[in-house]
Amino acid sequence: MRKMFRNKKGLSTVITTLIILVVSVLLATVVTYYAINVTSTRVEEESLSVRKAHVWVNSTGDDQAAFVIINTGGRDVVIDKITVRGQEISWSSVFYNISSSAPSQDLLYQDETNLKDGGTITIGTTSYTLEAASNDIVLPSGQSMIVYIKDPGSISRQDVGTTVGIVVFTAQAQYYKECNVEAYTG
Repeated sequence: MRKMFRNKKGLSTVITTLIILVVSVLLATVVTYYAINVTSTRVEEESLSVRKAHVWVNSTGDDQAAFVIINTGGRDVVIDKITVRGQEISWSSVFYNISSSAPSQDLLYQDETNLKDGGTITIGTTSYTLEAASNDIVLPSGQSMIVYIKDPGSISRQDVGTTVGIVVFTAQAQYYKECNVEAYTG
């Protein structure tokens, strides 16, 4: 029986220490990589803020909707679709301006002749040149966008005073804003 215990071989103290060190370094590397991955993806989250929403009804039938979108997230956003009261708005009815700062004054009803590609609107003391949308719109991180819509969905005079929802769709989320339909008397 004594012979069995004498022939038993084991790892030396040096090799055991090296194995423990290598395993602990590998585990620390995996944990560090995971933490960096989680934080870097969270920093670049998509986040939009829809503000200053209005829907106007005009007696001449030149109805409009307008709002400001601010990209407060860490990544650029592609706006796929806009709906007013659940009806998708055709890109040919959408006019926008992207700038580095959002207007501080409220949006106003615009003359129909201004709502065109290259049309100019004035908000407060600042003039903005509008672009006509033809497909999805890219809003860079940190930028704001003024959006005007000609003839937004099924809005009519009977809707004055009712609440309608404006929804901005991106690949990742939907951003909902409610506003009351207002009568524009000029």
